[in-house]
Amino acid sequence: MSVNLSPRQFTKVSLVQTIERILEETGLEPHLLELEITESLTVNIDQTITTLHELKSLGVKMSIDDYGTGFSSINYLKQFPVDTLKMDQSFVQELSDDTSDATIVKTIILMAHNLKLNVVAEGIETNEQLVFLQKHLCNEG
Repeated sequence: MSVNLSPRQFTKVSLVQTIERILEETGLEPHLLELEITESLTVNIDQTITTLHELKSLGVKMSIDDYGTGFSSINYLKQFPVDTLKMDQSFVQELSDDTSDATIVKTIILMAHNLKLNVVAEGIETNEQLVFLQKHLCNEG
């Protein structure tokens, strides 16, 4: 199960305790829960890293959603304990029409794999996009 966290939710002091309580109440195994954050959470980097580590210590999976649309710092990727990078659909939609987007998509996939991250492409709508992503070893769509 994947759940998007808004910046407001993520910055709540009680977030980790709330997630822990929900896991206990529902009996959901932590590794079956993936929490999605956006790059906009990087405003307070130290707090973001602390919260991410606390959430990971619960056993949940973490992903960065809509990667490439915000403050895409590669430095954050190496500091954040995340499992998955979800590439924004805006890059995928223009794959066949824009060689720059194709280069960006290939680079994001390669970079994520080298950082041992799963890569998800959002917004796949054509067979051509799917074939391109498969050719470049994107993990999921």
